Amino acid sequence: MLPSGLPEIVNDDEGLARFITSSSQYNTIGAKPSAFLPETEARETSVFRHDGERREELWAIGEEYAGQGRTIHGVALVKAREVRAVELDVFADEPPPRHAAIRNWPWAEPDADLRKAKHKELAIALASGARFVKR
Repeated sequence: MLPSGLPEIVNDDEGLARFITSSSQYNTIGAKPSAFLPETEARETSVFRHDGERREELWAIGEEYAGQGRTIHGVALVKAREVRAVELDVFADEPPPRHAAIRNWPWAEPDADLRKAKHKELAIALASGARFVKR
C-alpha cells in the first residue's frame, strides 16, 4: 500500500483525473488532445487517481497538487483501461498523494516530427474517451 492508502498497482477500473490548467487545453466540446500530451522532460503525463470523490474534493486535490498557483479550468476523466487500450500505461507515482503518471509514450523515434505525430495520435485517443468537467 502507498502512503495515501491506495494500492501500488493502478487497477483498470480506476478513474484518472487530468487537471486542465490552460484554456488552450479545452473547448466547449471537451478536453483537447493537448491536455494529455506528455511533458517533454518527464516523458509522462501527470494524473491523479480518482474514484468518484465529490466534486469539491476533486477540486481541492487539483488546487493543492496540480494548480500550483495556476487556474484549474476543469478536469478530464478517463479510466486506466482507456490508457492501456492505446498501449500506454499508468503507474502510481506518489508523492503527492493519489498521483499517477501515464507512461510508455513512444520516444525512440529519431524523427522529432514523427514522434510528435505519434504522441498527438495517442493524445487524441485519450481525449476522445475523456469526460470533461468544467469548473
